Amino acid sequence: MKLNNTIVEKLLIEFLRNETYKIGVKKAVIGLSGGIDSAVSTYLAVRAFGAENVKCILMPYKSSSKESVIDAMRVVNDLKVPYEKIEITDMVDAFVKNEHEENMSNLRKGNIMARCRMIILYDQSAKENALVIGTSNKSEILLGYSTLFGDSASAINPLGDLYKTQLWDLARHLQIPKELIEKQPSADLWEGQSDENEFGFTYEKVDKFLYQKIDERRTDEELEAMGFENDFIARVNKMIYRNQFKRLPPLIAKIMNRTVNIDFRYNRDWMT
Repeated sequence: MKLNNTIVEKLLIEFLRNETYKIGVKKAVIGLSGGIDSAVSTYLAVRAFGAENVKCILMPYKSSSKESVIDAMRVVNDLKVPYEKIEITDMVDAFVKNEHEENMSNLRKGNIMARCRMIILYDQSAKENALVIGTSNKSEILLGYSTLFGDSASAINPLGDLYKTQLWDLARHLQIPKELIEKQPSADLWEGQSDENEFGFTYEKVDKFLYQKIDERRTDEELEAMGFENDFIARVNKMIYRNQFKRLPPLIAKIMNRTVNIDFRYNRDWMT
């Protein structure tokens, strides 16, 4: 799973430039959370477009940790990028005010928070004539650890083919502040929340599994022989399979001869 990060950096910078310039856009907007994923996207975007053409948006909620904002500002100050801090508390609370908040699950509230943030990012995209750059890694995408039309939404995503552990390696290569690399991964949707506590397993373990299953096409029997437990295999498989809908555009019922995303499929820059 080890990659040559010099080559990865070059490929991702060229990807960002090519996929924006060819549609007439030369600027980027990124939701900067204080986590490692959005930090890596920001460092790559600055190297692709220049700091003056990357705008970072910090979008804390009232329960967001102070450390997240501090870590986001480490990135802003290191890269000297333009930024704006937009509180989402009023937006989110407007949705939940008619509910008894104590009865609303963390999942529902977290989804509302993620979608409010994406509303802001796409509005900023229109304001700045910039593309929204994605921050979801391959581990999250495969496990479905994201909000549909929330943090999973973006115009282009430079991180989507890198597992979380590979992303940490790339972050070290990019010389991202060590505080972000060493902190416990968390979506920061509620106090004390962490990715690995929710999963019940570590990124290190699941990335090894996902690499063997997805990239090396190992069967369940082969994975078991490699030392992965049956219940772990079953659980991760279930997460992959049940979240396939998040990885695809909305399903369209086929009526005509050529149906969008079924028979009528072209690259995003078709005829531009």
